[in-house]
Amino acid sequence: MNIAIIGTGSVGSGLASAFVGAGHRVVLAGRSAKQVEAAAFATGAIAAASPAAAAALSAVIVLAVPWDAVEEVAGAIRPVVNGKVIVDVTNPARPDWSGPLFAGADSGAEHLAAWLPEARVVKAFNTVFAGNLAAHAPDGVALDGFVAGDDADAKATVLGLVASAGLKPIDAGPLTAARLLESLAWLNISLNQQPGWSWRTGWKLVGAPESRAA
Repeated sequence: MNIAIIGTGSVGSGLASAFVGAGHRVVLAGRSAKQVEAAAFATGAIAAASPAAAAALSAVIVLAVPWDAVEEVAGAIRPVVNGKVIVDVTNPARPDWSGPLFAGADSGAEHLAAWLPEARVVKAFNTVFAGNLAAHAPDGVALDGFVAGDDADAKATVLGLVASAGLKPIDAGPLTAARLLESLAWLNISLNQQPGWSWRTGWKLVGAPESRAA
């Protein structure tokens, strides 16, 4: 599958490595051409000149940029994402980084869907730390990858990507479930902000019926 990842930080690079390792063709884009080229070289991805160029080449576009850059990126790629799958991996934060920006009353994914009405937005990968993308299964346990979206075909595509990245795909429901997933991610983040935590913890739903997974 052709996948664009916009953002070359730890999450974007971690996903690029995981997807390339699974046999996908990955195109990277970001603000700094130097950083994009370095991340592409390190992960085996292809460097693109701009987010729009990367999105135009891909069926699935992953947004792995800071929340305050998402609206700008959405505007840049909007002309080339009609009908495409957009994967939102962000966790919008309060200004002081004390918790989720929307606190369960809304979500970043829903805002993104409003900014890109022609695309099919899916929330995924936001509950998995970057360190667990490159070396999943901490303590030998495969982590869950929760996926939320309103378009059944788009969600099925992303559930497949979650599985290819070595995570257990879990269908979390409609896009409004992104509110819960962002809060779930922030619980893990807040725990790891304490001294001595490893930033390698992750979520595993024990006893989930297989019908909920892809």
